[in-house]
Amino acid sequence: MIAIPYLTALTTHFSYGLLFVFGHVRDFFRKLMFFTNDNLQGYAPICLGAEDFYIRRLYLRIQDCFGRPIASAPDVWFDVVERYSNDNNKTLKRTGNISRCLNLGSYNYLGFGGADEYCTPRAIESLKRFSPSTCSSRVDGGTTLLHNELEECVARFVRKPAAIVFGMGYVTNSAILPVLIGKGGLIVSDSLNHNSAINGARGSGAIIRVFQHNSPDHLEEVLREQIAEGQPRTHRPWKKILVIVEGIYSMEGDFCKLPDIIAICKKYKAYIYLDEAHSIGAVGKTGRGVCELLGVDTADVDIMMGTFSKSFGSCGGYIAGSKELIQYLKYTCPAHLYATSISPPAAQQIISSIKVILGENGSNRGVEKLSQIRENSNFFRSELIKMGFEVLGDSDSPIMPIMLYNPAKIPAFSRECLKKNVAVVMVAFPATPLLLARARMCISASHTKEDLIKALEVISQVGDLVGIKYLLGEADKQQQERMKLE
Repeated sequence: MIAIPYLTALTTHFSYGLLFVFGHVRDFFRKLMFFTNDNLQGYAPICLGAEDFYIRRLYLRIQDCFGRPIASAPDVWFDVVERYSNDNNKTLKRTGNISRCLNLGSYNYLGFGGADEYCTPRAIESLKRFSPSTCSSRVDGGTTLLHNELEECVARFVRKPAAIVFGMGYVTNSAILPVLIGKGGLIVSDSLNHNSAINGARGSGAIIRVFQHNSPDHLEEVLREQIAEGQPRTHRPWKKILVIVEGIYSMEGDFCKLPDIIAICKKYKAYIYLDEAHSIGAVGKTGRGVCELLGVDTADVDIMMGTFSKSFGSCGGYIAGSKELIQYLKYTCPAHLYATSISPPAAQQIISSIKVILGENGSNRGVEKLSQIRENSNFFRSELIKMGFEVLGDSDSPIMPIMLYNPAKIPAFSRECLKKNVAVVMVAFPATPLLLARARMCISASHTKEDLIKALEVISQVGDLVGIKYLLGEADKQQQERMKLE
């Protein structure tokens, strides 16, 4: 749990309270003065209630901080399209100019998002040979030689007997879970799992129970209680129990306590589903994710899920497991049966990047990239903490959320960083709880030391300007203690 400073929590509540009160007062007078036109002609409004109020009164005011279009590859430096508004940010228009910005927002962990000397020529060649799309699902005419090679390559990389790939990472979770478990089953999910897993669990028809984030003790408590009670009303034994966790939590930057969770799942005979969207390729001695990093045998993880849109510079997702499981998914999963298969150039990009990571391209660039991302991540995190920022996550994690809390600091931090040519990603409600807004930094192996130092200088200046160095006093105390020891 994040311990919000008392004064910060108080001012954040007060800020949202002001927005809520003044927003409703303005809505009341607009209705009273008949400034609103009802053009529904008898139809019910699509947007109702709190969601519509939040979008109009909060999101639209700061929407220029989100969805900024780019005009280049998502490399270390990229081109951000400049925009302006003439109607109080309700609509945004392009100026025609671009800003060359340091990229701290993309999931380009290993630097494959830009042009690569090994991967790019092979992706271009596959584009010429296979075209941009198969224009078909896998079971019709959408399986090429590349798809078969990719599945074999992924299975070997994650050290599982077999794998199946999909054209979209989000769909991998949301479409697979309803196939794996259904009515009469129990899903026990970490409270901070990704929305794709949440929607997949909801669509499965299984009963869902949530355990406290990254708390093996609470997981065991939930499992013990649910197994004792059984299914609702009938109290029959559960047909199947599935525990869902992530390798690195995308909004927190911390690693899953996988060894403890596996021990509990074995004890209670529950299957474990591991989402490695952000960890696969980015951590571990050879980039094989949290299992390698934490010394876990992949045979102890029943279902391994991951995406290709982060470390591999492509798109899509995969499920790896036993041959029986993968064969069953190929017969039953709608994302395999009905969705268009992954683009051949995207498949080739993944195959090539895995070969670079493993050194199968005849170079040691993969080892260098893995070493560099670990060094960059730890350097950047330690410097942010020294500056007094409240930074979430664990060492070695390339994801570094900086806590903002107050809603007014979301646009202030984003806009000031952009003025100084540093592009950052802002995360606010509903992606996070209302009081826990943050700026999420993602570090790449392609960032040079000079890039990171420039970013730190800008973030420090903007942090002073908007007042988000919440731990500055503690950082000063630690610095004084280090000086005394020296």
